[in-house]
Amino acid sequence: MTAVFDRIAIVGVGLIGASIARAAAETGAAKSVALYDVDAAVRQRARELALGEVFDDAAAAVAQADLVVLAVPVGAMAAAMQAAAPGLKQGAVVTDVGSVKGAVAEAMRAHAPAHVFLVPGHPVAGTEHSGPDAGFATLFKGRWHILTPLADARPDYAAAVDRLDAFWHALGAEVERMDAARHDVVLAVTSHLPHLIAFNIVAMAEDLESVTESEVVKYSASGFRDFTRIAASDPTMWRDVFLNNREAVLEVLGRFSEDLAALQRAIRWGEGDTLYDLFDRARRMRREVIEAGQDTAAPNWGREN
Repeated sequence: MTAVFDRIAIVGVGLIGASIARAAAETGAAKSVALYDVDAAVRQRARELALGEVFDDAAAAVAQADLVVLAVPVGAMAAAMQAAAPGLKQGAVVTDVGSVKGAVAEAMRAHAPAHVFLVPGHPVAGTEHSGPDAGFATLFKGRWHILTPLADARPDYAAAVDRLDAFWHALGAEVERMDAARHDVVLAVTSHLPHLIAFNIVAMAEDLESVTESEVVKYSASGFRDFTRIAASDPTMWRDVFLNNREAVLEVLGRFSEDLAALQRAIRWGEGDTLYDLFDRARRMRREVIEAGQDTAAPNWGREN
């Protein structure tokens, strides 16, 4: 395929950054890839994995790039933008992969030079693994990538957004454009709150005095086991997500708490119809997720046991 960008630079070589590097190389979406990570050990590992040309300075890494991707935790976005800013060339497109958009857009805007095009974004893809070794080229295939363009009136801004859209399509993603505030509420429902619940349930199970930790591990049924998979996600990343999307998360958490209290009352008073109706609605949602191609209908998620 024809390259969308001649050269891209990725600041942050974790799961997402490494996957972008691999996908861009495999699909031909970029002719060359430059990489930087604040951790020297990660930079060395990126060299060993031949993910691209690795630099020891953020500004040097982005110097010739047409597209710069900030693939760092949400809380590190401002520092990453500040470090890269001196090297950004005229007309470069700068984006990110954070799962919070309102706070990230402000952090990027505060340190970005006026001669670049900022287009915040979020690939709705990932695994519980982290680090450069976790990256793989097909991570974004068939997944959604959400762009939240800014209110930038410059004539060339729309073309920059379209070009970034084409890049993510080239990596195999489906692309949606959305207002940043709406993105943050939607992701609070579909990602942030489920992770918060998983972290809390797994930690609660560890603290319960009525069962031992060995019993929890030994008798983990599929529900708890899947919570542990979610809870294995990078704690730094998720700490930053909740601190930077607190308003949307607290709004959704408030609704969840009210519904959970109602469910508690239904169990206490033996309201079987209420329970059945809730479970039936939830099951229908599961079918819709499968029909939308966002998961497999294979029993036990395709696992052998």
